Amino acid sequence: MFKTMGRVLLLVLVIFAAALLWRAFGPGSSERYGSLRPGQSGTSGAPAKPAIKGPDDDEEFLWNIEKNRFKERRAKEEAERKRLEAERLRREDEERRRRREEGRREEHPEE
Repeated sequence: MFKTMGRVLLLVLVIFAAALLWRAFGPGSSERYGSLRPGQSGTSGAPAKPAIKGPDDDEEFLWNIEKNRFKERRAKEEAERKRLEAERLRREDEERRRRREEGRREEHPEE
């Protein structure tokens, strides 16, 4: 009796193991669990592109935003650099004029 019960239990375990292996590695398992092979997802051979649900999911949109921010930052820096350069040149001109005026006063002192 125990021999027969052991054989039935062993048969049930083998059938259960076969069903688990079929479920894990059989047809359709890649759709259920994803493919381990690169470039394959589901039944199609092409890699699936992730669905874009909003602008923050779109890599190109985010890249364009970053690029525009960089350009704006560069433009502001360039404008600031030009403003400082113009200010420096104006101060130098004023300093030259002031020295020229002082030189003229020393040459022709007023009495």
